[in-house]
Amino acid sequence: MTEPIDLKIASVETFPVALPTLANFAVSGGSVARAGEPSIRVLVKVTADDGTFGWGEATPIPSWTYETLESITSTIDRYLAPVAIGIPVWDLDHLTRAFDRAINRGFSIGMPLAKAAIDVAVHDLLGKALGLPVYALLGGKRVDRIPLGWIVSTEGPGGAEASVQEGRGRGYRAFKVKVGLHGERDDVRTVERVRAAAGDDAFLWVDANQAYSVDTALRVAHELERLNVAAFEQPLPANDVDGLRRVRERSAIPVALDESLRHPTDLATFVKLGAIDIAIAKVQRNGGLTLSRRLCQYALDSGLRLMGSGLTDSDIGLAASLHLFAAFGIDTPVDLNGRQFIESSYARETVHVAHGEADIPDRPGLGIDVDEEWLLQHLR
Repeated sequence: MTEPIDLKIASVETFPVALPTLANFAVSGGSVARAGEPSIRVLVKVTADDGTFGWGEATPIPSWTYETLESITSTIDRYLAPVAIGIPVWDLDHLTRAFDRAINRGFSIGMPLAKAAIDVAVHDLLGKALGLPVYALLGGKRVDRIPLGWIVSTEGPGGAEASVQEGRGRGYRAFKVKVGLHGERDDVRTVERVRAAAGDDAFLWVDANQAYSVDTALRVAHELERLNVAAFEQPLPANDVDGLRRVRERSAIPVALDESLRHPTDLATFVKLGAIDIAIAKVQRNGGLTLSRRLCQYALDSGLRLMGSGLTDSDIGLAASLHLFAAFGIDTPVDLNGRQFIESSYARETVHVAHGEADIPDRPGLGIDVDEEWLLQHLR
């Protein structure tokens, strides 16, 4: 094998595939997954000049972000892959700069999901070349397993208890409630029912996915306080910096930001203006592990709490997130909900999840064994 320091990116391939959907999933912006309909993911294979390869993933969810199956594949194939060819696999900052020249950052970050897929694949490749798990590339492993949160996303308060019971039956002890779907009264009723069904000792947090106004968010936060909710995630639109500052100042519930933090510089703005309590780490949203690492370190250096989330990733994305969260010692429950809603049929040896907890893979790279023949038979 060529020495890892000499390896360069030789090819970047996209594999748009349809994965089986296990359950319905909706957020305030619209549907994310529908049982019986395929869930589309774009898997990316990056190969070095000695044949070593790695895998990444992009999750097109137009109801959550602007990137689609078509835009992700065309961006990678026509713009990102050509500038990645020839870059040393260890020079991740060079890769990030090349991506920003090819697809401009704009106000925050451009095409983060497409960029993330390649960045994660290069981390997987580099880990394999060095014989190290990805968490070692990110600074080490502070935890061996991470608790997962069960997602409650119902069409009304009446389905909350059934969802909680299903999660409890699978060993989950933490629950994340999607609100902003039905109006504030029904949202609060849903959280009340989840708390009653989950028990007083369950870890519980709420995510509005940008659905509320300042006044609505403050009224809802007042109700959430009595329900012992640990965090109020993204109550307002991502770019309402002043509104989020006002909510953070007056809310008894810590305000966590997700969609607002596309790039580490976004986090810097919210920190300077006092508009955030908790930073959500999310690999795809941040354009990959390189920028996610910078965001996580800045959050910790700024005295913020870190929580973890995903984008209904399949097992490649699940593994990438686990490596990041383990490196930064995130030991509170995280929203890595892919196993709840989709089936990663391409994965052979993969992440072990049991009793609501995920083990951190210790094999080189991400620790995911991909069945490429399956991918070729299920191209979208």
